[in-house]
Amino acid sequence: MTYLFTPHILTGFTTYPTSDVPTLALVRLDDKQLGVHRVSSNTSHNLVVPPVPVPGGDSTTQSWEAFFPAGSINPGNKTSPPGGFGFYLQGPPPFAEVMKQLPDSAEIVFTYSVLFEDGFQFAKGGKLPGIYGGTGEFAYGCTGGRQTDRCKCFNLRLMWREDGIGELYAYLPHVEQNRRRLLLVPPTSIQHPDYGFSVGRGAFRFVSGRWTRVTQRVKMNNVSQENGEIEIYIDGQSVLLATGLVLRTEAGPDGRVQGLHMQTFFGGHSPDWASPKDQRIWFANISGAVVGPIGHDEV
Repeated sequence: MTYLFTPHILTGFTTYPTSDVPTLALVRLDDKQLGVHRVSSNTSHNLVVPPVPVPGGDSTTQSWEAFFPAGSINPGNKTSPPGGFGFYLQGPPPFAEVMKQLPDSAEIVFTYSVLFEDGFQFAKGGKLPGIYGGTGEFAYGCTGGRQTDRCKCFNLRLMWREDGIGELYAYLPHVEQNRRRLLLVPPTSIQHPDYGFSVGRGAFRFVSGRWTRVTQRVKMNNVSQENGEIEIYIDGQSVLLATGLVLRTEAGPDGRVQGLHMQTFFGGHSPDWASPKDQRIWFANISGAVVGPIGHDEV
């Protein structure tokens, strides 16, 4: 079960077919069981058997499929065909309830496996799922260049760039400490004037034709303290770590991790970001957990 998580699991859930960890509830890859809500219109996340077997599964194990027709970009663009999908996932109701009651020092981990079809053309780049959170309803819609109420939300999707280069694409509260700390993350971090931060660009890479395990760990900061953390693991190895962060502010002291923003699309907003052909990505082994303190080496 080391495929999924650190051994320091306190409680959680997984769709990993052969889970043997007693503190992880085994659930189906199913919208209702996983607390899926706010599904983007005109997109689908059909259950299909992927071309490469799901890790831990067999030849019949299903995954969520994202389809990108040629020319598709950001789903907010009304002049291009819709592609990819978007929704929010809180996990099974018992897990979602636990997350509402966590102490300030709690650490949350979400993980998923992603498969880009063999020969996938990455073009200029696109978005991948990541943790989201904040204060109540303010947690939703933190992306897309939003500037209002940014002190009450955060969004930590990943992004692929040209040739599969990976990065964290972070929206955090507008405080100077976050700007300083994110720009320190190697090998390259960039502040975009109207959007999020590209953090750790080039720290990892996606390869088409095989499954990649993505894990995100978030430690919320104490209110009025700069002690939040974001860490990314790829196939069990820590590849990106940002510390000294502010995810919860005095304006939103009850901010917390709310779940996983399951969103993927090409873009960017302009046509030069579009998918160059019809192609697909698959997602499986969706898991979430509350964990004890861990080191920055492996999960």
